[in-house]
Amino acid sequence: MPTAKKRARTYDPVRTRTALLAQFGNVREAVRALSDEQLTLPTRLGAWTVRELVAHIGMAVTAVHRSLDRPAPPAQNAVILDWPFATAANSSAIADFTRTLTAQHPDLDAYLADIEQTFTEHLDTHSGTRLLDTNVGAMPLADYLVTRTVELCVHTDDLNAAVPGLDIPFDRQALAACTRLLADALAVKAPGGSTEVRIPPYAVVQCVEGPRHTRGTPPNVVETDPLTWLRLATGRTRWNDAVEEAKVSASGERADLSGLLPIMG
Repeated sequence: MPTAKKRARTYDPVRTRTALLAQFGNVREAVRALSDEQLTLPTRLGAWTVRELVAHIGMAVTAVHRSLDRPAPPAQNAVILDWPFATAANSSAIADFTRTLTAQHPDLDAYLADIEQTFTEHLDTHSGTRLLDTNVGAMPLADYLVTRTVELCVHTDDLNAAVPGLDIPFDRQALAACTRLLADALAVKAPGGSTEVRIPPYAVVQCVEGPRHTRGTPPNVVETDPLTWLRLATGRTRWNDAVEEAKVSASGERADLSGLLPIMG
């Protein structure tokens, strides 16, 4: 796992909170309108149906609840940029937990409503500096909430892909935080300054070893949109496919990121 040596960008905790509640609300409203037939549709996540995907989205939010239920760690030993590289190691346990939750909560609207209420209460009660024991170590609540924007945006996209015409909207701030965290993770995975990765309007990062660009147009440039970026970073889309479909523009001998993606397993 790469070590997140670079200093992480800062995120406004109030905006993060607002964005999370807004995106969760978007998901909840869409799920409320799904038919039983739509809930049985397959998703691009292996054997999961839409129903299981919704249960997992709830689980991703209640990770905050579960961490707050445990004693606060004595000191911070993890940062936001450690998180993207640790997700693959927990995939088997996550799948098992998701199946259990699906069986326990046949009424998905009630399940999500309860999560929304409890989540809001937790955010009202605990400060952003409260340390949490997470899957990557101890970090402040405010930082861990940024990782939840990735979970919500990525799985919102999964839902939209699974259900034709669903089109759940993305909260702008949630998508911005998701995009920035995954872009910064790339810069941690491939440190350097020879390649500029642009994901307008949210992020620009320098990465990949080689001659450092100082002025003018960089010799190696990658540009894509936020949704394509999160699909590339999480393995939903292959690099070569995105390039062939003109979802990514890449120029320069160090602009091929295929060997660095996906970032999250």
